[in-house]
Amino acid sequence: MGRWQPGAQQRLQQAALELFAERGFDATTVADIAARAGVTERTFFRYYADKREVLFDGEDGLQRAFVDAVAAAPAGASTTAVIDAALAAGGGFLEQRRSADRHFPRIRAEILAANDALQERELLKMAKLAGALAGALRTRGLDELSARMTAELIVAVFVTAFTRWIGPDEDRGLVDLQLDGLTALRAVLTD
Repeated sequence: MGRWQPGAQQRLQQAALELFAERGFDATTVADIAARAGVTERTFFRYYADKREVLFDGEDGLQRAFVDAVAAAPAGASTTAVIDAALAAGGGFLEQRRSADRHFPRIRAEILAANDALQERELLKMAKLAGALAGALRTRGLDELSARMTAELIVAVFVTAFTRWIGPDEDRGLVDLQLDGLTALRAVLTD
């Protein structure tokens, strides 16, 4: 093994997904992942704090996309426009990442579904996203209750659309699926 080979992080992610799918998450070690990726364990830990984080890589960027869109919305923008902007930014972020590996989100979801601790971690990550969104919405002038409800709504629409988006027969983009979800929600609320 040479001293440095490009693409280590991508190789680690691919190796981890393969091993988690083959052996299960709990039966896979960091040493296994590093060996399959052709790197040392030390290299693994340069990129990830632990093997769980391989599955949550990009979470900070996703949160930043959502929150930055809320912050960047024009001062007079309606809450509806801010919601639309946040979902477009978050969905666009994941669509761009998915273009590099179309199957990663689906395989990741299957791995999470098979492990209660990973499902719990995913829920915590979504709660963290909702908290960050609520903070950004409060900064825009929404009261605590309105900010929290709006943030939770954004996350619910995102999660529902994401679940549809990773389905094997879904060809539409995440942003479009989120818009469908918002349209359905608005129809229910105005009925």
